[in-house]
Amino acid sequence: MKKLIGSYPCVRVQGDGGAVVSQAGGVLLVETVRKSGLDTAISAALAPWRKQRAVHDPGKVLLDLALAVALGGDCLSDVAVLRAEPQVFGPVASDPTVSRLVETLAAAGPRALTAIRRARAEVRERVWKLAGADAPDADGQVIVDIDGVLVLAHSEKQDATATWKRTFGHHPLMAFVDHGAAGSGEPVAGLLRPGNAGSNTAADHITTTRLALAQLPRRHRRGRRTLIRTDSAGGTHDFLNWLTTRGRWLSYSVGMTITDTVHHAVLHVPVPAWTPAVEPDGQVRDGAWVAELAGDVLKGWPKGMRLIVRKERPHPGAQLRFTDADGMRLTCFATNTPGAIAALELRHRQRARAEDRIRAARDTGLRNLPLHHTAQNQIWLEIVQIALDLLAWMPMLALTGNPRRWEPKRMRLRLFSAAARLVTTGRRRILRLAHHWPWTELITTAFARLQALPNPD
Repeated sequence: MKKLIGSYPCVRVQGDGGAVVSQAGGVLLVETVRKSGLDTAISAALAPWRKQRAVHDPGKVLLDLALAVALGGDCLSDVAVLRAEPQVFGPVASDPTVSRLVETLAAAGPRALTAIRRARAEVRERVWKLAGADAPDADGQVIVDIDGVLVLAHSEKQDATATWKRTFGHHPLMAFVDHGAAGSGEPVAGLLRPGNAGSNTAADHITTTRLALAQLPRRHRRGRRTLIRTDSAGGTHDFLNWLTTRGRWLSYSVGMTITDTVHHAVLHVPVPAWTPAVEPDGQVRDGAWVAELAGDVLKGWPKGMRLIVRKERPHPGAQLRFTDADGMRLTCFATNTPGAIAALELRHRQRARAEDRIRAARDTGLRNLPLHHTAQNQIWLEIVQIALDLLAWMPMLALTGNPRRWEPKRMRLRLFSAAARLVTTGRRRILRLAHHWPWTELITTAFARLQALPNPD
C-alpha cells in the first residue's frame, strides 16, 4: 500500500528571521511620491496643523495613510503595515497620533480640505509634464467622467441613510480623468453625500465639476478641450446651462432620459437616417444604429446641443423597457461637440470606463467609510483619492503595455506583495527581490524608470 503524500510541501514556520522586507514592491509607490514631489507639497499644505515639538509631520502621516490604503488597507490602523517596515517607509506614527491628526483636519473643515486639494493639483500638473506623451492631456483634450458611488454602512454613521437601491449608507459623487484605452484613470473630485442624495441633483454635479476643474492644469479649466462626461444623472437643464455659460464653454457628453417627446421623435426617424454604430477598432457594431434628433426635442436646451439616439438589439434575456421601441433598446445622449455621430456615440459609450474606476476605488478604501462623523469621512475620502492618484501615476510614469492597465488588486498581488531581502552596504540600502518571482524584472525596470526622472525643484 502506497503512503499518500499531500499536494503541498511540508514546511516548518519560525519567527526569528531578519533583514526580510514584506510589501517590498511598495517602493514603487514611495519613489512615485518622491519624484512627483507629493511629500513636500502635502507637508507644506499641512504645515499650519503641525504642533510645536511634534515628532511626526502631518503631511507624512497623511501620506502614510494613503500608502497603506494603496497597499490594500481599509482603516486607519492598517498603517501598521508600513510601521513594520521602517527601512522602506521611514518612521510611521502610532495609531493614536494618526487618529488625532484625522480628527484635527476634520475639525478644520474646508480649510484643511482646500489645502490638501491645492497640493494635489500642484503635483498633478508636474506628474502630467513628467509623463509626456503618456499624460491624459497629450492629445490636447481632457475627459472627466462623473458618476455616483453607493458606499454601504453597517452601523449608525452620520449622514448614513437609506439609498435609492434600498440599502443603507452614503452616496458620494466622484470624478475621474480618463487615461484612455492605454491606461486607467485618476480621481479629481470626491463629494461625500448622504445616502438619500439624488442621482440627478444639478447642484451636486456643479460642485463636483468645480472641484474636478480645480484639479486640472489651469489651461484645462475652461474651454472646449475639456469634456465633461456623465450618465443620464447629469442630463438636467441647470447642469448643461452651467457647463456652457459664457466664459466657461466646456464640452459635454451627457446621457439623457428617454421622454415621451424623444420616444415619439425616434419613431419618426426615417430608415436612411440611421447610421451603423462602430466599435473602437473601427468595425461596425453588429445590431446597433445611431441617429441625430432635431426639432422640438431641442427646445429649451442650450444652444448648440445635439441629441443623438442609439437603437440596439437587446442581448439574450434582456427585458425591454417602456421607452424602447420595435424590439430595440433605446439610449440617448446630448453633446455640443461637432463630428460624425457614430464617433461621438462611441466616445460616449466609453464612459463605461468610469465603472472600472469605481470598482478600483471600492478596492482602495471606498468599500466602507470607517469613521463615524461626516467631516472625518470626508478626510478619509481625500486619503482614498491620494491613494488612487499614486496607483494611477506610478503605472503612467513607470509601466508600459498591458501592466499599465492593471487594476489595484492585480498590482497588489503581483507587484506590491513581493518580498525582498534588505542588504546594507556602506551607506546604501538595497532591496534584493527573489529572482524566481515572475514579476521581479517588471518591478526593477519600473523602479529604474522612476529613478531616472528628474527630482522636483
